[in-house]
Amino acid sequence: MHGSATSLATSVSSWLLVLLCAASGAYCLRRARGSGGAAAEAVMGFGMALMAVPLGGGGDGWRAPVLGVVFLGATLHALWLLRGGPHHAHHLVGSLTMVYMALLAGTGSGHGQEHPQAAGPPLLTGALLLYYAGYVMLGGTRLITAGDAVSPRPAAGRGGPAVLVRACRLAMGMGMLAMLLTM
Repeated sequence: MHGSATSLATSVSSWLLVLLCAASGAYCLRRARGSGGAAAEAVMGFGMALMAVPLGGGGDGWRAPVLGVVFLGATLHALWLLRGGPHHAHHLVGSLTMVYMALLAGTGSGHGQEHPQAAGPPLLTGALLLYYAGYVMLGGTRLITAGDAVSPRPAAGRGGPAVLVRACRLAMGMGMLAMLLTM
């Protein structure tokens, strides 16, 4: 009984993470017209959603290599975005984190395992956990303090209200943090 209840809770939380990441990716895709950053966020959202899908006991041997290639491409895109300024560094960190998680998933020691042997280099995993915990805390604080100060008009060049853009980024940061915690 305990095992099935735990399995059900894990399955439900995985599907909620899939839904959160897919919704964030869809919103970013909608606002991606002319914004390289929004396109990168859309790729990350959909990739995170695909990585979080609970496939059960097997049959996902294709997923890690395919996602690894997709996120290597996203890493190259993030490097390209850096020419516009260091404010795009988070895209690079996110892409590299997803490559890292795809590699761990491919070796059988990443998230989705019932009892992982080793979740990669603990120092790197810990550093990424700290980064995303800080990112989520900072993003949540910015979202809360924005309150009524942020106009409901679209943010310049972003294709959506500034509060929704922040909320989307916060949701994806929380998704990344959740995925790292399950490793």
